[in-house]
Amino acid sequence: MVDSIPPRRISVHQFLGGGSVADVLLWKKWCASVTVLIASTTLWLLFECAGYNLLSFVANVLFLLVAILFFWAKSASLLNRPLPPLPDLDISEETIVKIASVIQVYANIALSIARDIAIGRNLKLFLQVAFGLWVASIIGSLCNFLTLVYVGILLSFSAPVLYDKYQHHIDEKLSVTHKIVQTQYRKIDDSILKKIPFSSNKEKKIQ
Repeated sequence: MVDSIPPRRISVHQFLGGGSVADVLLWKKWCASVTVLIASTTLWLLFECAGYNLLSFVANVLFLLVAILFFWAKSASLLNRPLPPLPDLDISEETIVKIASVIQVYANIALSIARDIAIGRNLKLFLQVAFGLWVASIIGSLCNFLTLVYVGILLSFSAPVLYDKYQHHIDEKLSVTHKIVQTQYRKIDDSILKKIPFSSNKEKKIQ
Protein backbone atom coordinates (compact mmCIF):
# COMPACT_ATOMS: atom_id res chain seq x y z
CA MET A 1 0.00 0.00 0.00
CA VAL A 2 1.48 3.33 -1.08
CA ASP A 3 1.31 6.13 1.46
CA SER A 4 -0.29 9.32 0.22
CA ILE A 5 2.18 12.14 -0.20
CA PRO A 6 1.00 15.33 1.48
CA PRO A 7 0.83 18.37 -0.80
CA ARG A 8 3.92 20.50 -0.73
CA ARG A 9 3.40 23.90 0.81
CA ILE A 10 4.56 26.95 -1.04
CA SER A 11 6.88 29.05 1.06
CA VAL A 12 6.10 32.69 1.73
CA HIS A 13 9.19 33.70 -0.24
CA GLN A 14 7.97 31.78 -3.30
CA PHE A 15 4.43 33.17 -2.89
CA LEU A 16 5.81 36.72 -2.95
CA GLY A 17 7.62 36.03 -6.22
CA GLY A 18 10.99 34.89 -4.89
CA GLY A 19 12.76 38.04 -6.10
CA SER A 20 14.12 41.22 -4.60
CA VAL A 21 10.68 42.36 -3.43
CA ALA A 22 10.25 39.15 -1.45
CA ASP A 23 13.71 39.58 0.09
CA VAL A 24 12.84 43.13 1.18
CA LEU A 25 9.42 42.22 2.63
CA LEU A 26 10.86 39.24 4.53
CA TRP A 27 13.77 41.31 5.88
CA LYS A 28 16.39 39.27 4.07
CA LYS A 29 17.89 42.57 2.89
CA TRP A 30 17.94 44.61 6.08
CA CYS A 31 19.36 47.76 4.50
CA ALA A 32 16.66 47.99 1.83
CA SER A 33 13.86 47.12 4.28
CA VAL A 34 14.96 49.75 6.79
CA THR A 35 15.34 52.33 4.00
CA VAL A 36 11.81 51.74 2.71
CA LEU A 37 10.33 51.92 6.22
CA ILE A 38 12.21 55.12 7.09
CA ALA A 39 11.26 56.75 3.79
CA SER A 40 7.58 55.82 4.08
CA THR A 41 7.46 56.95 7.72
CA THR A 42 9.11 60.26 6.83
CA LEU A 43 6.67 60.90 3.98
CA TRP A 44 3.70 60.02 6.21
CA LEU A 45 4.91 62.40 8.94
CA LEU A 46 5.47 65.17 6.40
CA PHE A 47 2.07 64.91 4.75
CA GLU A 48 -0.11 63.77 7.67
CA CYS A 49 1.42 65.32 10.79
CA ALA A 50 3.28 68.36 9.44
CA GLY A 51 0.52 69.18 6.94
CA TYR A 52 2.90 69.35 3.98
CA ASN A 53 1.16 69.52 0.59
CA LEU A 54 1.81 66.70 -1.89
CA LEU A 55 1.96 68.99 -4.92
CA SER A 56 4.39 71.37 -3.19
CA PHE A 57 6.58 68.47 -2.11
CA VAL A 58 6.76 66.99 -5.62
CA ALA A 59 7.45 70.41 -7.15
CA ASN A 60 10.23 71.18 -4.66
CA VAL A 61 11.87 67.78 -5.12
CA LEU A 62 11.78 68.10 -8.92
CA PHE A 63 13.12 71.65 -8.74
CA LEU A 64 15.99 70.54 -6.49
CA LEU A 65 16.77 67.62 -8.80
CA VAL A 66 16.75 69.79 -11.93
CA ALA A 67 18.91 72.43 -10.24
CA ILE A 68 21.49 69.84 -9.15
CA LEU A 69 21.66 68.33 -12.65
CA PHE A 70 21.93 71.77 -14.28
CA PHE A 71 24.80 73.00 -12.10
CA TRP A 72 26.48 69.59 -12.32
CA ALA A 73 26.42 69.76 -16.13
CA LYS A 74 27.68 73.39 -16.12
CA SER A 75 30.55 72.62 -13.75
CA ALA A 76 31.41 69.48 -15.71
CA SER A 77 31.80 71.48 -18.94
CA LEU A 78 33.98 74.07 -17.20
CA LEU A 79 36.16 71.59 -15.31
CA ASN A 80 36.32 68.96 -18.07
CA ARG A 81 34.53 66.43 -15.88
CA PRO A 82 32.04 63.75 -17.06
CA LEU A 83 28.39 64.74 -17.36
CA PRO A 84 25.81 63.42 -14.86
CA PRO A 85 24.96 59.78 -15.65
CA LEU A 86 21.32 59.96 -16.67
CA PRO A 87 19.52 56.73 -17.66
CA ASP A 88 17.53 56.34 -20.85
CA LEU A 89 14.22 58.00 -19.98
CA ASP A 90 12.40 56.71 -23.06
CA ILE A 91 9.41 54.46 -22.29
CA SER A 92 9.38 51.51 -24.65
CA GLU A 93 6.30 50.28 -26.47
CA GLU A 94 6.72 46.88 -24.81
CA THR A 95 6.34 48.45 -21.37
CA ILE A 96 3.14 50.21 -22.41
CA VAL A 97 1.75 46.94 -23.80
CA LYS A 98 2.52 45.10 -20.54
CA ILE A 99 0.83 47.78 -18.44
CA ALA A 100 -2.20 47.80 -20.74
CA SER A 101 -2.48 44.00 -20.57
CA VAL A 102 -2.44 44.05 -16.76
CA ILE A 103 -5.12 46.77 -16.70
CA GLN A 104 -7.16 44.77 -19.20
CA VAL A 105 -7.09 41.66 -16.99
CA TYR A 106 -8.37 43.51 -13.90
CA ALA A 107 -10.95 45.44 -15.94
CA ASN A 108 -12.31 42.20 -17.41
CA ILE A 109 -12.53 40.66 -13.92
CA ALA A 110 -14.50 43.68 -12.65
CA LEU A 111 -16.83 43.59 -15.68
CA SER A 112 -17.34 39.85 -15.25
CA ILE A 113 -18.33 40.34 -11.59
CA ALA A 114 -20.73 43.13 -12.54
CA ARG A 115 -22.26 40.93 -15.28
CA ASP A 116 -22.76 38.01 -12.88
CA ILE A 117 -24.51 40.27 -10.39
CA ALA A 118 -26.67 42.26 -12.82
CA ILE A 119 -27.55 39.60 -15.41
CA GLY A 120 -26.75 36.30 -13.68
CA ARG A 121 -28.42 37.42 -10.43
CA ASN A 122 -25.68 35.75 -8.39
CA LEU A 123 -26.84 36.40 -4.83
CA LYS A 124 -23.72 34.98 -3.20
CA LEU A 125 -21.42 37.18 -5.27
CA PHE A 126 -23.65 40.20 -4.63
CA LEU A 127 -23.42 39.70 -0.87
CA GLN A 128 -19.63 39.31 -1.06
CA VAL A 129 -19.21 42.52 -3.10
CA ALA A 130 -21.63 44.43 -0.87
CA PHE A 131 -19.78 43.30 2.27
CA GLY A 132 -16.41 44.26 0.75
CA LEU A 133 -17.65 47.72 -0.25
CA TRP A 134 -19.21 48.20 3.19
CA VAL A 135 -15.92 47.33 4.90
CA ALA A 136 -14.05 49.67 2.50
CA SER A 137 -16.43 52.53 3.32
CA ILE A 138 -15.94 51.99 7.06
CA ILE A 139 -12.15 51.97 6.67
CA GLY A 140 -12.32 55.09 4.48
CA SER A 141 -14.36 56.93 7.10
CA LEU A 142 -11.83 56.08 9.82
CA CYS A 143 -8.66 57.18 7.99
CA ASN A 144 -7.64 58.93 4.78
CA PHE A 145 -5.98 57.36 1.77
CA LEU A 146 -2.41 58.29 2.78
CA THR A 147 -2.76 56.74 6.23
CA LEU A 148 -4.32 53.65 4.67
CA VAL A 149 -1.34 53.28 2.32
CA TYR A 150 1.09 53.71 5.22
CA VAL A 151 -0.75 51.08 7.29
CA GLY A 152 -0.59 48.77 4.26
CA ILE A 153 3.18 49.27 4.05
CA LEU A 154 3.58 48.46 7.75
CA LEU A 155 1.46 45.33 7.36
CA SER A 156 3.49 44.30 4.29
CA PHE A 157 6.67 44.41 6.36
CA SER A 158 5.21 42.61 9.39
CA ALA A 159 2.52 40.12 8.28
CA PRO A 160 4.68 38.07 5.83
CA VAL A 161 7.47 37.72 8.39
CA LEU A 162 5.10 36.59 11.14
CA TYR A 163 3.32 34.18 8.79
CA ASP A 164 6.64 32.75 7.60
CA LYS A 165 7.68 32.14 11.21
CA TYR A 166 4.37 30.73 12.52
CA GLN A 167 2.88 29.35 9.27
CA HIS A 168 1.71 26.01 10.72
CA HIS A 169 -0.13 27.50 13.71
CA ILE A 170 -1.71 30.28 11.65
CA ASP A 171 -2.94 27.81 9.01
CA GLU A 172 -4.66 25.74 11.69
CA LYS A 173 -6.43 28.78 13.16
CA LEU A 174 -7.44 30.04 9.71
CA SER A 175 -8.85 26.63 8.78
CA VAL A 176 -11.05 26.55 11.88
CA THR A 177 -12.16 30.15 11.33
CA HIS A 178 -12.95 29.46 7.68
CA LYS A 179 -15.19 26.53 8.60
CA ILE A 180 -17.08 28.63 11.17
CA VAL A 181 -17.56 31.53 8.73
CA GLN A 182 -18.70 29.16 5.99
CA THR A 183 -21.29 27.58 8.28
CA GLN A 184 -22.66 30.96 9.38
CA TYR A 185 -22.69 32.22 5.79
CA ARG A 186 -24.69 29.21 4.61
CA LYS A 187 -27.25 29.80 7.35
CA ILE A 188 -27.63 33.47 6.38
CA ASP A 189 -27.75 32.59 2.68
CA ASP A 190 -30.46 29.97 3.25
CA SER A 191 -32.54 32.34 5.37
CA ILE A 192 -32.37 35.04 2.68
CA LEU A 193 -33.26 32.61 -0.08
CA LYS A 194 -36.29 31.40 1.88
CA LYS A 195 -37.64 34.94 2.05
CA ILE A 196 -37.48 35.41 -1.75
CA PRO A 197 -40.80 34.26 -3.29
CA PHE A 198 -39.42 32.33 -6.25
CA SER A 199 -42.40 29.95 -6.35
CA SER A 200 -45.01 32.70 -6.54
CA ASN A 201 -43.19 34.31 -9.47
CA LYS A 202 -43.12 30.98 -11.33
CA GLU A 203 -46.86 30.43 -10.72
CA LYS A 204 -47.64 33.87 -12.13
CA LYS A 205 -45.64 33.13 -15.26
CA ILE A 206 -47.45 29.79 -15.75
CA GLN A 207 -50.86 31.41 -15.36
